[in-house]
This record gives sequence, C-alpha cells and structure tokens, in this order.
Amino acid sequence: MVPDPITPDAPDLIARPLLTQSWLDLAFVHWAADPAEVAGLLPPGTVPDTLDGVTYVGLVAFRMHRVGWFRLPGVPYLGSFPETNVRLYSVDAQGRRGVVFRSLDASRLLPVTVARIGFRLPYVWSRMAIEADGDTVTYTSRRRWPGPRGARSRLTVRVGGRIGEPNALEHFLTARWGMHSAFFGRPMYLPNAHPRWPLHRAELVTCEEDLVVAAGLPKPAAEPVSVLYSPGVPVRFDRPAPPHRPAGIPTP
Repeated sequence: MVPDPITPDAPDLIARPLLTQSWLDLAFVHWAADPAEVAGLLPPGTVPDTLDGVTYVGLVAFRMHRVGWFRLPGVPYLGSFPETNVRLYSVDAQGRRGVVFRSLDASRLLPVTVARIGFRLPYVWSRMAIEADGDTVTYTSRRRWPGPRGARSRLTVRVGGRIGEPNALEHFLTARWGMHSAFFGRPMYLPNAHPRWPLHRAELVTCEEDLVVAAGLPKPAAEPVSVLYSPGVPVRFDRPAPPHRPAGIPTP
C-alpha cells in the first residue's frame, strides 16, 4: 500500500453531494504523537498516517454553519452550532488518507443524536461558545451528555498573517479529503471536497482542555507543534465509498 499524494485541492468536486455545510472560524491545534500509541484507536482497515515517521493528534474548534442534505438549503438554526473535535490521521489499504474522529463536541442536541444513531459517530452534547475580540478568538466547551460530564476545553488563538504557501506539515494536517470510520462494524470512508484552505499562522494564547484525554489519548506532554487559523470553507460530502473504491473518484 502506497498512500495517495497529499494535494491541497480536492481530487473530486462532488457534483451531487449527500451533505453540504460550511466550516467557519477554525482553530487547528496539533501535537506530535507516536504512531504506535494511537494505532489501536483507529477503525479496522486503517493505520496511522505519518509524515517523516510521526503522526499527530488534532484539537480542532470551529463553527458549523447551515448543514443541509443533498442540494437543499442548509438549516439555519439546527444546522449551525459550535463544534470541537479530537482527531487522528489515518490511511487505508487503498492508500486513501483521512481523519478519524475520537470525539466531536457540538452544542445542538438533535444533530448530536442523529449523528450518533444514524452514522455511529462519537458526537457528544456540550455547552459551547465562540467569541471574537479583535485578532483573538476564544472557543469554550463543557460536556453535557453522554460524558464524561464536565470534560471541557478553552482555547484562545491570536490570528496572524495569511500563509502564502503552506509547508509540508500544514498540508498534511489540513488537506484531508475523507473520513475513516466504522458503521455497524464495517469500514467506511466518507469523501469530502472544498476549496483550498485559506490558512493563517496563529498563536495559542490559552489552552485549557481535557478533551484529548477524554478521547482515550495520552495527555499532551509538550507544546503544540502547529497552531493554525482559517476563516473557513464551504464543504460537500459524498456518499460513503465502498472499501474497493479508489481514492480520487468519489472526506474536517
């Protein structure tokens, strides 16, 4: 198995999407991790994706905006909410690179329930807020259900200059065109497409969180190796791809 190349642009535009949404005001915070420490947390059929022998744990906070089905207009209230996810990086036997979500905190109970029951995704209901003050953005989250109750995060980033050409690590962490998961025990790959990320350097002003540990991962022992911000992109999700389907034809 040879992983597909990392490309800043989506391999397919997804003309007939299953889901549409926008991801806005994103903060990407990443720590380096030993692939052996996270391999057991990935779904069947995947292994840790690595860059120069290292994989990464991501804490990504953002604002979900107007989730919609097919080509229908996105829902303004139930489809718009803050979200914070803990994610890992994966690659499958077909070489498809993706992300694996260990947890997804969101502030709307109905979407959380639908995602947990309908897609078997590890969504949790949390009290959340996003506040902007000049060039700083603060994301807060405290877990409600199903738990562990009280798990929380408070991230504040100071947004810096626009990145003209992201480096290899920045591409690796953000140019992800699929999600690996398991649906009733069977491997699932959900492709996505969006415009190229507009990325900014960012400074991590505050990081008080225990979501990483609550997701079954070791507590980060060092400073993050990458902190980025993006104003966001519109996103399209395709239907799940079967295990034999190659990447690039039709997954943040």
